[in-house]
Amino acid sequence: MAYRIRTVQADEWLTAKELTLTALTDPVAPIAFATTVQDVAGQPDSFWQERAERVSHGTFARQFIAEGPDGHWAGTVVVLVERPGGEDFFDMPVRSPQAHLVGVFLRPENRGSGLIEQLFEAGMKWAWSLEEPVVGRVRLFVHDDNRRAAAFYRRFGFVATGVTVGADREMEIPRP
Repeated sequence: MAYRIRTVQADEWLTAKELTLTALTDPVAPIAFATTVQDVAGQPDSFWQERAERVSHGTFARQFIAEGPDGHWAGTVVVLVERPGGEDFFDMPVRSPQAHLVGVFLRPENRGSGLIEQLFEAGMKWAWSLEEPVVGRVRLFVHDDNRRAAAFYRRFGFVATGVTVGADREMEIPRP
């Protein structure tokens, strides 16, 4: 089945919500995500609408999805742009412009299909295309126990930086 990689549109908040809740119930969710299904399941529609709006346009964040010909969303990745003077995902100061990949998820039936590579390529292409700010690297964090994800990140070209936050290890790809 051919999938189209594209960004989420603001009016697709309900489908984005469904995919997020599905991701947060995945067996690896406790080590893969910074939030839990219990944290967000009861949020009002306005929470999901604002979230979809934030990742649908602009230069602060973008959510990419893999959409099948039937409209079914198979997976997603979110690219956050972190700017100097601000704080990153872990409330640490940001020293130079960088992109941070979060919310990586592929439905189990789509794993091993090459879709995650396509999602990462789209996210990275978008991050490198930004003119303001010019991103110097793309990074992500992976939990020590998430070996499958870590192996994929290494195959994709990410390298460990030596930075850790608890059991999460930072990996990066510098700007080409």
